[in-house]
Amino acid sequence: MLRFYPILFIFLTFQAYSQTPLTALTYNIRYDNPDDGPDAWPVRRDHLAAQLRFYNPDVFGIQEGLHRQVEYLSQQLPAYGRVGGGRDDGKEAGEYSALYFRKARFGLLESGTFWLSETPDVPSKGWDAALPRVCTYAHLYDSLSMKRIWVFNTHFDHIGKEARLHSAELILAKMKALNQKNEVAILMGDFNSEVTDPPAKLLNSVLIDTWAVSEQPSFGPEGTFNGFKFNEPVTRLIDYIFVNDRRVRVKQHAVLSDSRNCHYPSDHLPVLARMEY
Repeated sequence: MLRFYPILFIFLTFQAYSQTPLTALTYNIRYDNPDDGPDAWPVRRDHLAAQLRFYNPDVFGIQEGLHRQVEYLSQQLPAYGRVGGGRDDGKEAGEYSALYFRKARFGLLESGTFWLSETPDVPSKGWDAALPRVCTYAHLYDSLSMKRIWVFNTHFDHIGKEARLHSAELILAKMKALNQKNEVAILMGDFNSEVTDPPAKLLNSVLIDTWAVSEQPSFGPEGTFNGFKFNEPVTRLIDYIFVNDRRVRVKQHAVLSDSRNCHYPSDHLPVLARMEY
């Protein structure tokens, strides 16, 4: 009987590596606007950082963060590395679509930011968009699974319908060009598109919405944009986490409606997906 133990050990080891858990989260944190009054960034920032610490994602992406906001989160969450730059110059100017990853688990292999426009390699505004928009990506080595994964984070324009559709097309093309080995890839962000809108329909035709395939029903409100209106239902769904591979098992999906003293940490609710791959 002893001669079977090594085979059993190899099998169990393979099982452990083939089912690596991963928690991803996307969060539009609302830019630092002093006119937000009781919901201004200095009032809510500690609650938002504490919320991220509590849910403890392995990777997360934020949208709308200005440089001082992404710096604050890095200070409050020192276990995470960060990539990404401001949309106005690719450095520190304008809103970020920054990505954070747990440094003890992931090694950064490659990262970059491209603009959602006809000239994606330079700071630019595309099609009928009101503002410059970007997508930030990271290629990570996961020391738990000993595999490489891609994570993309973006924020589509809130005005340009044409821009949103072309942004979806561009990101899908970029994902295909970068991920030539067909590794696990995650796309997250604020898409300013509801499920029945053309950009979301296009993304759903190529990628997999974690909400749709979660083994447990999604927890939380049906929508993600709350507009700081605490006493109204949250029904507008525009924030998503997608994956590229049906071998990724989505165990749980949630829209997190945490609040403090009847105030949300942001005008969007974060979306969380717990997966195995």
